[in-house]
Amino acid sequence: MSDNYLKLTTFFSDRQRAGSRLLADAMLDLYAERGVANSVMLRGIASFGPRRIVRSDESLTLSEDLPVAIAAVDTEAKISGLIDDVVGSTNRGLITLERARLYSGELPEDDDAVKLTVYVGRRRRINGAAAFYAVCDLLHRHHFAGATVYLGVDGTADGRRRRARFFGSNTDVPIMIIAVGSAAQAQRALPELEALMNEPLVTVERVQVCKRDGQLLTRPPALPAVDAHGRELRQKLTVHTDESTHHDGAPIHRVLVRRLWESEIVGGATVLRGIWGFHGDHKPHGDKLIQYGRQVPVTTIVIDTPEVIARAFDIVDEVTGRHGLVTSEMVPAQLILDGDVRRGATDLADYLY
Repeated sequence: MSDNYLKLTTFFSDRQRAGSRLLADAMLDLYAERGVANSVMLRGIASFGPRRIVRSDESLTLSEDLPVAIAAVDTEAKISGLIDDVVGSTNRGLITLERARLYSGELPEDDDAVKLTVYVGRRRRINGAAAFYAVCDLLHRHHFAGATVYLGVDGTADGRRRRARFFGSNTDVPIMIIAVGSAAQAQRALPELEALMNEPLVTVERVQVCKRDGQLLTRPPALPAVDAHGRELRQKLTVHTDESTHHDGAPIHRVLVRRLWESEIVGGATVLRGIWGFHGDHKPHGDKLIQYGRQVPVTTIVIDTPEVIARAFDIVDEVTGRHGLVTSEMVPAQLILDGDVRRGATDLADYLY
C-alpha cells in the first residue's frame, strides 16, 4: 500500500475560460502533457458557490453554465508539480487536495471504513456487459454501504487523453466508480475485483459513515480548525441519494441544495449525477428504457471548515431522515479562487483522528 498518491479535484463552471480556451479543455491538455495516470471530467447538475448563485438543470437559463468537476490522481510528486499551473489557470473555482493510497494487495489495519475509487474505461466489458455492472454487483454482494458510477466525458487514462466523441467507440473514456464499505469488506472484495479486471487502478481513502438509509450512525468527527503547524483543515460531507427519492415532495438533492443555500451556513455545494449504483440493501440500478421518473443515483458534495460542516450536518440529517448514505472525510487542503481573492492554500495539513 502506497501513501504517496494525491487526488486533485477542481470545481468550476462549464463556461469558464483560460485565455481563449475553455478551462476544462486546457486543464485536461495539461494532464495529458504531464502524463497524469488518471483524470476524469464530470458534469454536475446543480451548484452554488461563494457568490450565492444557484445553477441547476431545472432552469433553462441557469443550466447554460452548470458545474464541472475534474478529478486527477497520481503520485504525490506528479500532482504536486501540477498545482501551480492549475491554480494559475483557474480564475474562479474550488480546488482540493486529498491523500489517496494506491491499492497494491493489502489494506491498512487502522481504517474502520474506506472509500474505494475504481477507474475503468467506458466501453470495457466483463462477461459481455459493461465493466461497471460487474463491479457494482461484486461490491453489492460484499454488502458495501454504497457505490456510484460516474460517466466521464473527458479525461486521461494511463497518461493519455481520452475524450468522448459522438462517433467513436469511446472505449477508454474514463468512468469513475466510488464505493464505501468497511475495511474488512474491501479486503475480501478487492482480490475478486483484480480477478475480474486486468490491473485495475484502485485508490483507497479513509471515510466515516455518518448515516445509512436514514439511520444516524455518528456525527462527523469534530476536527480542529488547524493542524499542529497552523495549516487549515477542511471537512467534506458527501450525501448519496437517488433522483427518485423525495423529501417534502421534491428530490432530496434539490431540497438539500435549497436548504443549504437558504441557511447561508456553507460557502457552496455541488451535485453530480451518476448512471448506475446502489446504497444500503437496494440492488444496483440506474436508468431503464421504459420507466416513470429517473432512477439514477445523485451525489451532493459540501466542503467547508469543520465548524461549518458541524452546523450543516443538522440540515443534512433532517433532509435524509428516511433515505441516503452520508459520509464525512477530512480534506487536508482547499483553495477558493475568485479573481484576485484567494482563500485557503494548497499546503497539505496533517492530522490523525
